[in-house]
Amino acid sequence: MFEDRTDAGRQLADALEDVDVEADVVLAIPRGGLPVGRVVADRLGVPLDIVAARKLGAPGNPELAIGAVASDGTAWLNDSLIKELGVRDRYVNEQLEREQQQAREKVERYRGDRPPLDLRAKRVLVVDDGVATGATTTACLRQIADAGAARTILAVPVAPPGTLDRLRTEADNVICVEAPSQFGAVGQFYRTFEQVSDEQARTYLDTDDER
Repeated sequence: MFEDRTDAGRQLADALEDVDVEADVVLAIPRGGLPVGRVVADRLGVPLDIVAARKLGAPGNPELAIGAVASDGTAWLNDSLIKELGVRDRYVNEQLEREQQQAREKVERYRGDRPPLDLRAKRVLVVDDGVATGATTTACLRQIADAGAARTILAVPVAPPGTLDRLRTEADNVICVEAPSQFGAVGQFYRTFEQVSDEQARTYLDTDDER
């Protein structure tokens, strides 16, 4: 159980230090990943930026992910589920276009006029407050790989074992503090799991001089 996202960030930073993980940049998945990522980036002494993706919901069941798309258009599709549900290509393409735009607007909203960090040949550490299905996380990891990162590392406080196994095929390394077999939702492992507002999210991206 984590007290809140700041506590989760501390425990995650401890876990990273225990296995001597090194990184050149931390990318947090907004909004919940930003408080965690801020603590980790400060501990490692590296810059913090964001990477964002949006889930593609199934027809008539928006909570069921048939894929995800990152802000640059990098996508992951659950082809077997799409086939099982009989989802038409037109629906998938419309969802990809709409959700990519939403992810791009989220990045612009939080980053403001800051330019994105150059990820080429960098060791990139991706941080979130937890992972459930891993759909949006997969799209984020693929975007970072496509951006030319030398190494991608995923670090999260909590995730189910099955999801972690799948994500190990997408990242060079995966670090997780807790991997409970009984997993309902990320929030159940936090005593305080309040929604992070847009205003709060932007403050975590402030530089040391601005904070």
